[in-house]
Amino acid sequence: MNAPSLRPLAAAWEAPVGIRQQRDEGRAVRRDIPRESLSAMPEGPRDPMGILDAQDAGRVPELVPIRTARMAESPFAFYRGTAALMAADLARTAHTGILVGSCGDAHVSNFGLYASPQRTLVFDLNDFDEAAWAPWEWDLKRLVTSVVVAGQSTSRDERVIRDAALDAVRTYARSLGAGVRRSPLDRYYDRFDADAAGRAVDRRTRAALREAVRAADKRTAARAVRRLTECDDTGRRVFVEQPPTMTHVDPAIERRVLEVLEVYLQSANIDIRALLQKYQLADIVRRVVGVGSVGTRCYLIAMQDGDDNALLLQAKEAGPSVLIQYGEVEQPESVTRYIERFGDGGRVVAMQRILQAVSDPFLGHLTGTPAEGGPDRSFYVRQFHDKKGGFEVDALEDGPFHWYADACAATLARAHGQSPHAGRVSGYLGGGRVADEALVEWAFAYAAQSREDWLRFRAHRGVDGDPGGGSHD
Repeated sequence: MNAPSLRPLAAAWEAPVGIRQQRDEGRAVRRDIPRESLSAMPEGPRDPMGILDAQDAGRVPELVPIRTARMAESPFAFYRGTAALMAADLARTAHTGILVGSCGDAHVSNFGLYASPQRTLVFDLNDFDEAAWAPWEWDLKRLVTSVVVAGQSTSRDERVIRDAALDAVRTYARSLGAGVRRSPLDRYYDRFDADAAGRAVDRRTRAALREAVRAADKRTAARAVRRLTECDDTGRRVFVEQPPTMTHVDPAIERRVLEVLEVYLQSANIDIRALLQKYQLADIVRRVVGVGSVGTRCYLIAMQDGDDNALLLQAKEAGPSVLIQYGEVEQPESVTRYIERFGDGGRVVAMQRILQAVSDPFLGHLTGTPAEGGPDRSFYVRQFHDKKGGFEVDALEDGPFHWYADACAATLARAHGQSPHAGRVSGYLGGGRVADEALVEWAFAYAAQSREDWLRFRAHRGVDGDPGGGSHD
């Protein structure tokens, strides 16, 4: 008698790769890319000023001097604005080839506090403009180098900086290893709660954390409405201009925003669409944000209901990820198709939802032809000032500085742990005791190169005066 044919699910079944096999595959990568080789700096010609000039070419011209001034302030400010330079340099170095969902700009100032939908404060990555798929070590190198650059900019002892950088790598390795031993669902629900962290740290770190939490608690949407807007004679809530960093847009842009608002609403969750039906668009301004983002188009949008309850949204221009444009990382086909369909605004929103434990419910995106003509521009939208806060790295004492580096590393490991290949990364890294020295050697070397780029940038852009920027002798 013939055996019965297999049912469709049984015929299609292929056992998923388990964590043990993934870790073995990761260890096998060491044969081609030894962990010690992670210290190798890129070789060959570089054109850092050419990359920065090319980035500025597509920005709002009158805002470029503000970007120059902010990046020229210190080596750390410059480092914050040069994710493209680092991606271009990383593209010229051998890498493990193990791709994960990556932040693309995981320096220490791109982590912080914000309110979850349940109104608790969480700590997580908070900038995804450059997010895409890339070798896992690129994010970690950017983070560890930022620990070095920030430490040097605040004149810390080199031993303090080195210990913090080494421990960040080890914390990343331990956190990732512990995570992949748990179920994907358990890892998905992980989050870093500010209150819980405050109960588990020393007195000085607890004081720094309390101060950051206090500041975040004050940065509410209602406070932003009071500080940034007023009611005109008709009762419409309008922004108070603060030239040149906050100015009203021309009527053509206002009309275009009214036309494309529905595109954003279609990308948002259905509950947010229902909520926003209770509001009407009241005003819009262009606003300067950040360091590296200065000059890209960013707008604040005021929404208002019939009882003068206001809601502020931020729409920020999304360009190509530096990991793709300068890092030249070939993206999975599904990611490429997604960007083709939804633009880079869609990419930013999708990657934020993957990498963050909890995300802003107002996240959405849109792409449209600008009012002034030219190519389509892509934007992502989020709520403005919903208890968002961070840590002033230069104000932290050495103990809290070390803790903060560890917190960022553990958070990055949680984000990378959402990727299918996280087990391979963990297998390659092991406990971090070999890779830590290599990555920290790389971080110090790249920090020195970044400082040289900063001095060249100041000369290239004609910035006068003593650069200062902190001692690192």
